[in-house]
Amino acid sequence: MTGMRQEIRFVRSADGTRIAWARHGHGPPLVRVATWMTHLEHDWDSPVWRHWLADLGEHFTVIRYDDRGSGLSDRSPETISFDAWLADLEAVVSASGYGRFVLLGMSQAGAIAVAYAARHPERVRALVLYGAYLRGLLRREQTQDQAAMAEFMFTLTGIGWGRADPDFRRVFTSELIPGGTEKQMRWFDEMQRVSATPEMAERMYRARATIDVSDLAGGIAAPTLVLQREDDAAVTFDSGRQLAALVPGARFVPLEGRNHILLEDEPAWPRFLDEVVAFVGGTAQDEPASAPVQPLSGREIEVLRLVARGRSNEEIAAELSLSVRTVERHLGNIYLKLGISGKSARAAAAARLAELIHERAAT
Repeated sequence: MTGMRQEIRFVRSADGTRIAWARHGHGPPLVRVATWMTHLEHDWDSPVWRHWLADLGEHFTVIRYDDRGSGLSDRSPETISFDAWLADLEAVVSASGYGRFVLLGMSQAGAIAVAYAARHPERVRALVLYGAYLRGLLRREQTQDQAAMAEFMFTLTGIGWGRADPDFRRVFTSELIPGGTEKQMRWFDEMQRVSATPEMAERMYRARATIDVSDLAGGIAAPTLVLQREDDAAVTFDSGRQLAALVPGARFVPLEGRNHILLEDEPAWPRFLDEVVAFVGGTAQDEPASAPVQPLSGREIEVLRLVARGRSNEEIAAELSLSVRTVERHLGNIYLKLGISGKSARAAAAARLAELIHERAAT
């Protein structure tokens, strides 16, 4: 992605599972809750997700992570459950260092976003839900035939997921991006294979089918935007409408089209982006910038003191016996922790140091 880089790190969840998370872009923080079938590294230049990452990164500092059992996160965790997914989100939020942020929940991750927003209203500045639902497959009313078909699909996932022949995985691909090009479909077929083992894919599929947050949606205090495609084959239009009806004051935006994952050349993509940016901007008009949770490290304070004295990156590197690249990394972390960006970030960081010194002297 030209001119934009991601920073990948790891954090341990409550049960010790290592979760891979990444940060890129600039602007107010936006945390995207993990869905299944992701891989932080492979998604970065993909023909399916590239525009999501690039365009959101132009407006937000994007925090995203791989689900437990997939991508760069631990691939064989003991526990796959809703509570574990919620704990993973809490761990990533803590590691990111932001106090308040926009929370984005897509598809099955929407339920986790709903639960987090209901339990941590002080952290969520705005909630954006796209293609989301309240109840998983096994928590909805079903006929006997539908229940049998669900069990068949669970079993078939464990058998066919890792096969070299992508015919089985194409079933999921065709449901999620039926209007995709052959290149996009082939990429998504392969992403499924590399994102998780067949056993883990089946476990995640079964666990997500038991999700039910219908009793939590009414407790959300954050301004909420719900977007749903009118002909989505993976999540019905009614699912999005019902979700919006339960969240107090939620704004509902129908989007034309049938791809569950919005593709770059669809008219609905710029509409989605405009709606999200406008909504989040509207909720933050009179709100100060998000304060970081993580304090500056001793080394970061040393770097910042030299910045305040007008030193260049090269001069700081020489004085502290560091490489210029390490100084740049420290500065990037400082800017993220202080919630500042843009051309004036260096001056703003120096000014913030003066404020911190003044605050310490006053206590």
